[in-house]
Amino acid sequence: MTLGQRLRHLRRVKGMTLDQLSEAVGRAPSQLSLIENGKREPKLSVLQAIAGALDVTMQDLLRAEAPSRRAAQEIELTHLQKNPAYSALGLPVVKGGRRLPADALESLIGLHRELNRVLTEQSATPEVARRANAQLRADMRKRNNYFAEIEAAANKILLSVRHPTGPLSQRGILDIAAQVGFTLHYVNDLPSSTRSVTDLKNRRIYLPQVASGKGHDPRGVVLQTLGHFVLGHNDPADYGDFLRQRVEVNYFAAALLMPEKFAVDFLTAAKADRALAIDDFRDAFGVSYETAAHRFTNLATQHFGIPVHFARVHESGIVYKAYENDNVRFPSDVTGAIEGQPVCRKWASRTVFEAEDPYSSFYQFTDTTAGTYWCTVHVESTRSGEFSVTVGTPYEHARWFRGGDVSGRTVSHCPDPDCCRRPPAQLVDRWAGNAWPSARVHSHLLAALPPGTFPGVDNRDVYDFLERRA
Repeated sequence: MTLGQRLRHLRRVKGMTLDQLSEAVGRAPSQLSLIENGKREPKLSVLQAIAGALDVTMQDLLRAEAPSRRAAQEIELTHLQKNPAYSALGLPVVKGGRRLPADALESLIGLHRELNRVLTEQSATPEVARRANAQLRADMRKRNNYFAEIEAAANKILLSVRHPTGPLSQRGILDIAAQVGFTLHYVNDLPSSTRSVTDLKNRRIYLPQVASGKGHDPRGVVLQTLGHFVLGHNDPADYGDFLRQRVEVNYFAAALLMPEKFAVDFLTAAKADRALAIDDFRDAFGVSYETAAHRFTNLATQHFGIPVHFARVHESGIVYKAYENDNVRFPSDVTGAIEGQPVCRKWASRTVFEAEDPYSSFYQFTDTTAGTYWCTVHVESTRSGEFSVTVGTPYEHARWFRGGDVSGRTVSHCPDPDCCRRPPAQLVDRWAGNAWPSARVHSHLLAALPPGTFPGVDNRDVYDFLERRA
């Protein structure tokens, strides 16, 4: 099509009609018209003859760019109208020739672009999100969940505010915010779909007056928000970009709350005593158990050569978060996604809920099809129910951990259905055909992701809030 547009443009510049060009190259006008309209690809000999007749080089004729803005718009309109989504509407095709007014051409292109944008958003289903998450987890595994550039960025910030070590105080957070160029404002009317809102015009970060929920460190929300600006994030281009940014700012916040040098020193001493413990790691830096568990996965392989896995599992057995670089085989769907899958009933992430005291330190060895793993598990209560937070490692590395000599042991044959998913034969005989459960369907799992640059955020609520606070 670009070739056809360039041919028409150069012919008109030369002041030639189709009939005159036809006579010059020895081809029928109808054949040249098909070439100009992008409906026929000419042979090289024909192109050479056309270039000679128009007194231009082959290079001029075959340039990739359209000869004018109008020509580029006509080409774009033709491509947009060939889109299957438009064809499915059964609407007529509009020709973008000279008779079509410029404003009508621009209007049609704008409508087509908006149609494609809406359809793209609607296609961002949970399946797309799961695929993006699976790819992100694979990238994390390649790096052993260690991001040297984020460690360096966090260390630079800590040095700039002269924070030595130990738990990061509110004063320290205010200093970091000021260093990045923001002021913090705690309010009680944040939009319900947000954890924080940043006013880039006035360099203000608005935060909730109370923690967002049980088990979450309110300092983390502040540091994650600041992380977007320290790490140079732009508006996410797609859902995969959104997830990557979330992982990076979570990492950044943890690296500030638990600085690499001091965290590694602490873990080195504990490993020497064969007493690595997520509980102690948590208490030493005054963070949540989940933050300490995540931070341990950042450092364990990079600094100590200990492969690990992490899982956050709901009491129902469903995986909410997971990461591994120790070859443990998490359940997954056909897209490779782990989140939303039921974990084996024999794994420590689930057996902990059956323990006499699930809130105390819990350790377990599990024989799996991929090998034997040792796990330490902590249970936390949230508004959404109870969750187990698990850190595990292959059998040979258990000796470095407190509880590594535990006698508790289970055997998992998953993904074999007979392991824990298929009901016992006697129960099948008794109840098959006589049970009709009413499933609890979470409607948000079936819906497309909400529109907007940031998934799940209502832009109108955000803008109304900023207008009130401006």
